Amino acid sequence: MRFNDTQEQTGAPLIDPFGRTIDYLRLSVTDRCDFRCVYCMAENMHFLPKAEILTLEELDRLSTAFIEHGVKRLRLTGGEPLVRKGIMTLVSSLSRHLETGALEELTVTTNGSQLSRFAKDLAAAGVRRLNVSIDSLKEERFRAITRWGRFQQVMDGIDAALAEGIKIKLNVVALKGVNEDEFDDMIRFCHERGMDLTFIETMPMGEIDQDRTDQYLPLSKVKQDLAQNWTLTPTPYKTGGPASYMNIKETGGRIGFITPLSHNFCESCNRVRVTCTGTLFMCLGQEDAADLRAPLRASESNDGLMQAIYHAIERKPKGHDFAIDRLTNRPSIGRHMSVTGG
Repeated sequence: MRFNDTQEQTGAPLIDPFGRTIDYLRLSVTDRCDFRCVYCMAENMHFLPKAEILTLEELDRLSTAFIEHGVKRLRLTGGEPLVRKGIMTLVSSLSRHLETGALEELTVTTNGSQLSRFAKDLAAAGVRRLNVSIDSLKEERFRAITRWGRFQQVMDGIDAALAEGIKIKLNVVALKGVNEDEFDDMIRFCHERGMDLTFIETMPMGEIDQDRTDQYLPLSKVKQDLAQNWTLTPTPYKTGGPASYMNIKETGGRIGFITPLSHNFCESCNRVRVTCTGTLFMCLGQEDAADLRAPLRASESNDGLMQAIYHAIERKPKGHDFAIDRLTNRPSIGRHMSVTGG
């Protein structure tokens, strides 16, 4: 499908070559993080120069351009988005699109470390749902996985967000031989607090300090193991993301599964990602990308920016090529997840 200047100027929706409407943007606001999770980063990371990072005003303008062309869900990611200086200025500004109804949902993916500071402000800005990434409820294991994380700080943050009425979904990366003995406890922990829980297969992105082939745990096996203790029933519930959900009879709660390796979710993909440098990735598992920073900074008009976005959407692929190379242990994608945005 080809886009023309008239469509670019009139707010025409973003529709890819396979007829999928792109109405979900995941926007990274920083590549920096206060954790160093073993499956995500090397311990000694080299972060991007600040001159390459979009300003808060540029992030707002970019988000608004997408919203004006049909994006209904916006998720702020990182790195850890809440370590970005002045982040609440951006969140508060974007909340105007919730008030007009142009945006249906503004959400954040976080490691929870800063939630005690920001939960009240996030709720006031209209954030009704958060994804909190945590891979162990055992303090020593949590410290080993995150390297720099403080377990109680995250727990306090979760409590603060729940107290503000924000719904929380815990995201857990399933790591073979690391945290698979905790999954039953995680279900109880979440459902006793009215939280959802989503399991995620480890993604082969970026060089880390460990062997990913040792970490990989297919969620098909996780489902089989959980079915020994729980009654799992598929549900059509969706949040707009890639997870498939099941209800648990015994708790009345939900668990989700994100399976980029064992069973991809590309046929219904409605998402694109923009990095904190303004690079648009049409697919998480492909290297093709478009530079939005140059047209954003070249003119106060959005004509060039929207032309770049539309032409990029024309190239959105049918699916990704995630795989773990068991011979070389090289990642499928060279960039780190923290650079792309979660």
